[in-house]
Amino acid sequence: MPSVTHEALVELFKNRPTLAVELLQDALGQTVPAFTEARVESSDLAEIIPSDRRADAVIVLLVGEQERPAMAIVVEVQLGVDLDKPYVWPVYVAQTRARHRCPTRLLAVTIDPKMARWCSQPIDTGHPGWILVPLVLGPQGVPVVTDAEQAKAAPEVVVLSAMAHGQEEVGEAIGVAFLAAAAGLDEERRALYGDLVLSSLNEAARRTLEAMMKAGYEFQSEFARSYVAKGREEGMREGTLKAKAQAVLAFLEARGLEVPADVRERVLASTDLAELDRWIRRAAVVTDARELLAANGS
Repeated sequence: MPSVTHEALVELFKNRPTLAVELLQDALGQTVPAFTEARVESSDLAEIIPSDRRADAVIVLLVGEQERPAMAIVVEVQLGVDLDKPYVWPVYVAQTRARHRCPTRLLAVTIDPKMARWCSQPIDTGHPGWILVPLVLGPQGVPVVTDAEQAKAAPEVVVLSAMAHGQEEVGEAIGVAFLAAAAGLDEERRALYGDLVLSSLNEAARRTLEAMMKAGYEFQSEFARSYVAKGREEGMREGTLKAKAQAVLAFLEARGLEVPADVRERVLASTDLAELDRWIRRAAVVTDARELLAANGS
């Protein structure tokens, strides 16, 4: 199940189709063709044989009255290691290109510096000359928006700025800039974006912003209400997964066993609590870290 943060980031790109274009140009220095409209298209990339092929968002840039596709952007929000992505991302690009008959780029978005490095790894498809290098927007590439006018012009950018930089000293200034933009938003977006910004700021900045918004602020948007309970539950589960994965690795290292990078990555990527419990028990008896995975049929 997608996390609150994942779904929130996807919403930003769907609410503002030009956001992907702006970030490609301004943050990543990519050349984008002239267009008259940026439109969110279906992200269901299923093949004739049923399969789960759904990108987070697909933005198509259209030109002229005939709305000819000039370029497509596949947006993928990535907050954790997913070993399937190096295999499905080339599929997303190829199928989107085939569907819209235009050049297609993959934009991976994350607010985690470590994930930005992971997403940036070139994907060798195995076909000569076809190596997919994802375009990655990490927190360092997200602009720090503290100017009220800039926030009003691009409210989704200031929300993204809060999510990427809200824990830094500049968090309060970003929050104040968001308040300047909030007045011009419709009720649904104002409530949703307010929730996202508040939950992203450091404690001092959040207190200041809450005071400015008046006491008693609660999660108000339908989007936030529908995900907040799931988010809390998932946050607890993710914390347990992380703790158990680290316990597996710590046990192996305490026994003096070298843990290869691929084994470490596989353990940290596990989303199966029962599997991690088995690995913790196995870590006490294996003589080689690779036996940990082999014993589980991985």
